[in-house]
Amino acid sequence: MNRRIRTIFWLMTLCIVGVYGFQGYWLWTTYQLNRRQFSQSVQDALAQVMQRQQVAEADRLLSGELSMNTSSEGGQTQVFVRRFNAEEGRIRVFVDERAKKAEIPGKATVKAPADTLARRISGLLLNHWAGGAVFDLSKLRTAYALELKNRGINAPFRLDTLQIRPQKTAENIVIFDTRTTNPNAEGVQTIPMPINPRRYLFAQASFGSPALYLIQRMGWTLGSSLLLLLLTTGCFLLMLNTILRQKKLSEVKNDFINNMTHELKTPIATVAAAVDALQHFGALNDPQKTQTYLTISRNNLQRLADLVEKVLNLAVEEKRELVIHPEPLDLAQLVNDLVTNHQVQAQKSVQFTVAIPATTTVSVDRVHFSNALNNLIDNAINYSGEQVSVRLGYQARPNGWQFTVADTGIGIPTTYQTAIFDRFFRVPTGNLHPVKGFGLGLAYVRQVVERHGGQVAVRSEPGKGSEFILTF
Repeated sequence: MNRRIRTIFWLMTLCIVGVYGFQGYWLWTTYQLNRRQFSQSVQDALAQVMQRQQVAEADRLLSGELSMNTSSEGGQTQVFVRRFNAEEGRIRVFVDERAKKAEIPGKATVKAPADTLARRISGLLLNHWAGGAVFDLSKLRTAYALELKNRGINAPFRLDTLQIRPQKTAENIVIFDTRTTNPNAEGVQTIPMPINPRRYLFAQASFGSPALYLIQRMGWTLGSSLLLLLLTTGCFLLMLNTILRQKKLSEVKNDFINNMTHELKTPIATVAAAVDALQHFGALNDPQKTQTYLTISRNNLQRLADLVEKVLNLAVEEKRELVIHPEPLDLAQLVNDLVTNHQVQAQKSVQFTVAIPATTTVSVDRVHFSNALNNLIDNAINYSGEQVSVRLGYQARPNGWQFTVADTGIGIPTTYQTAIFDRFFRVPTGNLHPVKGFGLGLAYVRQVVERHGGQVAVRSEPGKGSEFILTF
C-alpha cells in the first residue's frame, strides 16, 4: 500500500512539474515574441515618422521658386513649382510665358522622370542640411508619440539626437555604424535614424525595460495560465489528501477489526469453555460448579452484548448531535466520587492528586461530563505501569475555566497526538492489544467538550506521561 502511494505521488509530482515547466516555457516564449514585436513596432514607427518629416521637408523646399527653362516658339516658359506628391512622383505647377508672370488659367500636372526628380530632391535636401538647417526635435517627439498611440503602444520613451561619425571600409565605402551608439543601454533602443547626415546627426528613441508594459499586455495570458496552474495544483493536493485519508481510514478500519475481533473473541472463548466443562467434565453433577460456570457465561454474554450495543449506538450517534443539559454542579464533589470509584475498581496501585477548590461550581451536563472524565481517568490508569499517578486540577481563567487530567504513563508519540480524538483510532501497537477498546473513548470526550463550547488538547511525551487539557 505504501509503495503504491509513493509511486502515485511521484508520478503526480512529475506531471505537476511537467505542467509548470511547459507553462513557464510557453510564457517565456510568448514574452520574448512580444518583446521582439515591440522592438520592431517602435522602430517602424520612428522610421515612418522620419519619412513623413523628410517628405514634408522636400515638399516645402520644392514649393519655392524651383524653375526650369524650356525652348518654345515664343521664347521661354518659366515653371514655378507649387505642389509635390512624393508617392506619385508628380509636380503640380503654374506656368508663366515670356517671364510675364501671367498665370495660365487652370492647373497643369507635369510628371517628371523618377531619377531626375530624385536627384533634384536629393540635391535640395543636401543643400538644406549643409546650410545648417534647424531641426525641431519637439515636433518629431509629438509626431512619434502620436504614431505609437496609433499602434497601441503607450510605453514612456525618450527621444534624443546623437552624432555618429562615418567610417570608411577597405572597399572605400563610407558607412555609419549605428551598433556602437550605446551598447550598455538597458531596455529597448531603436536604430538611429538620420536627421542630417551631412552633419552626422541622428535621432534615436529609447524605452526603459518593457517588462512591466509587456506583462500588462499579457495580462489575460498570464491570468489564465496562473489559474490553470492553481487548479492543477489544487487538484493534485486534493487527490493526495484523499489518498492519504483513505489510507488512514483503511488503517483505522483494520485496527478496529483487530480490536473488535480480540474483544469479541475473549467472551466467546470463555462461554465456550464453560459450556464444554458442563458437557464433558461432569460439572452438571456438581450444582456449585454448574452455578459458577453459568455465572461466568452470563457475565461474558453480558459483556458481549455491551460491546455489540456500543458499536450499534455509534451509528446512531453519528446521525444525531449529542444533546446536553447543563446544570450547576459541585466540581470537587463530582471528581471525588469518580476517584473513589476508580480506587475501588482499579487492579493497580493508583495515587490520585486532586487540586480543586472545595467551593468550585461549574455548569455542565452531569451525565456526559462525568462519562468524559471517567474515560480520561480510565485511560490514565490503563496506559500506565504498575505504579500509577494521576493528577486532576482546576484553574479559573478570565474568560472561562480549565480542567486537566495528567498521568505518568507511557505517553503518546507526537505523530499520533492529533489523531487520538478521531473515532476508532488507537495508537498502533502491532498485533499486541494490552488494553481492550475500540478507540471511541477520546472521540466521545472531544464531542462532549465541544458540545459544552470548549476545546480539548493534549501534551504528551513518550515515557513521561500525558496531560489532557479541557478548556471551557
